[in-house]
Parts: sequence; C-alpha cells; structure tokens
Amino acid sequence: MSDAVTTKSKNIRKKPNKTPRFLLFFLFLIVLVCGAYYYRDGLYHVSTDDAYTDGHVVTVAPNLPAYVAVVRVTDNQRVKAGDVLVELVDQEFIIARDRAVAALALAEAQLAAAKSNLAIAKTSYPAQLAAARAQRDSARANLAKADADLRRQHAVDRRATTKQQIDEASAAQRVAKATLAERETSVRIAALVPENLSVMDAQVKQLAAQVALAKADLDRAELNLSYTKILAPLDGWVTRRAVEQGNYVQPGQALMTIVTPDVWVTANFKESQLANMRRGQTVSIHLDAYPDMILTGKVDSLQMGSGARFSAFPAENATGNFVKILQRIPVKIVITGGLDPDRPLAVGLSVIPTVNIQ
Repeated sequence: MSDAVTTKSKNIRKKPNKTPRFLLFFLFLIVLVCGAYYYRDGLYHVSTDDAYTDGHVVTVAPNLPAYVAVVRVTDNQRVKAGDVLVELVDQEFIIARDRAVAALALAEAQLAAAKSNLAIAKTSYPAQLAAARAQRDSARANLAKADADLRRQHAVDRRATTKQQIDEASAAQRVAKATLAERETSVRIAALVPENLSVMDAQVKQLAAQVALAKADLDRAELNLSYTKILAPLDGWVTRRAVEQGNYVQPGQALMTIVTPDVWVTANFKESQLANMRRGQTVSIHLDAYPDMILTGKVDSLQMGSGARFSAFPAENATGNFVKILQRIPVKIVITGGLDPDRPLAVGLSVIPTVNIQ
C-alpha cells in the first residue's frame, strides 16, 4: 500500500507546471514587440514638449496725441480688417484741415493771376518795345527839325529874324534832344522783354511750388484727420486692451493687441534631433488644452540660429570655463488640418509635436 502511494507521488512530481514558463515567454514577447515598436518609432519619429502655438501679434497704437472720444471694441472681441477700434477727438484736426483748404485756394488763385499776367506780358512787352521805338523815331525826327530850324535862324539876316525867335528855336532844339534821350532810355528799358518774361515766369513757378506745398499740407491735414479713427490692421481678436474713453494717448502708445487667426507651432527641438528633419515632413500635434484634438501639420522651416544665440544675454563661450550645453533650434510647423472652428487656438498653448522623419 505504501509502495503504491510512493509511486503515485513520484509520478505527480515528475509532471512540471508549464504555466509560469508560458507567462514568462508571453511577457518576453510583449516586451520584445513593444521594444521593437518604440525602437522603430524612435528611428522614424522625433518629438518635444518644448513647443507652443505661435502667431501674428500686432500692437495697435495711435499716430497722434489726442484725447480718446470713443472705444468701439471690448476685450477678446473678433474684429475684421478696417473695423474702427478707437475714435480720437478730432475738432483740432478738422480746423487744421479747413485752414489747409483755404491756404490751397489762396495759392491757386495767386498762381492763376500770375499765369494771366505772364500771358498778357508776352503780348504787351513786345508791343511796348515797338511803341518805344516809334516814339524814339518820332523824337529823332523832332530833333532833326529843331536842328534845322535853329540853323535857319542863324543863317538868315539878322534883320529878318528876332532874338526871341532864335531863343525859341534853341529851346526847341534842347527839348527835342531831351525828349530823344528819354525815348532812347524807354527803348532800352522796353527792350528787356526776355528778362521781364523770365522774371514773371519765375514768379509763376514760385507760386506753383507754393500750390504744391499747400496741397502737401492739405494731404497731411487730411491724413492726420483720418488718424483720428484707429482701424484694425487685420482680422483677429482684441487682446490686452489698455485704453478707455477720455484717456490722453501719445503716438506709439500701445492701446491693444490684435491676435490673428493664422496660428502655427514653434517647436524647440534639440540639435541632436535635427539630423534627418527636412522641410515638408508630416507632423502630428497633441494639445494640452484639447486632449481630444489631434492636429496635423508639416515642417515649414528651421531658424538659422539657436534660441540661446538670440537671447537677451547670449553666452560668451570664449571667456571663462566652457561647458557644452545641448542647444535647441526653433522649428516652425504649419498646421494643415484638424482645426475646430468652435475651438480657436490661442497663441502660447503648450503642444507636443511629433515629426515623421522616415
């Protein structure tokens, strides 16, 4: 009986339990598959958590010093390019515009008068010269007659003339000489036709320049008046509004910021991850803000310099002790799909991009 029990127990010990070995093999297989997957994934994909959404952020500022009349927008409001954001008090600029209009009208009237005078002078000056020459010729004839009369008075017998007649002929000669001298002077003055026309033409050009200056002043006044309405430079959302009605604002003062809908991803990859990264490679993007949203994108460009190189205080490796630090290069990734219009992306959101470098 005891021999039979002993034989049975020996037979039971001889049958090994295969379950632990199977479990170990199964676990080893899982580890092998997972390791192969992650190894392959590591070969063909690179990712970083040092990434964020980026976009165009435009600061809105006035061009004029003035008081704020009306603020037309509120915080986080969607606006379109050309929408009025802020209106400034414009009475002073309206007056300046009206003064410029009046100054332009005055300059144009003066120019028109100068042009008319020039047109008249082109006819009158030659006519005056011709008249002066005719009067000179007449004075010469009168002088010749006076000379002849005086000679006759001296040539005749003294008993045939009188002292008075001789004096009158002598006086007439002197008057004729003076008249001829006056007429010759008039001819010389009237002969300056080109010079006189040149002076008047220069006046016309001067007044034309004044008209151009008045037009420029009017354009500046109208431009300043247009600046009293501050418009949205592009489509986007109003952020960081820092202006209220009644504020006195200065040129260049930041009133608000417009964030555009054009959003991309800036990912700071390690320099050791860039060996096989190329423009156009596909990217999957996970967002911390929307875990259920997975965006698609592609590599657009790599910045030509590390982030440390363009920092406010770049490293001076040529001084002191050098310690090598793995640098990061900003990579721009454009978003190609997966966006939800009801969930717009704000700039600065944390994302995890994974680039397929296969």
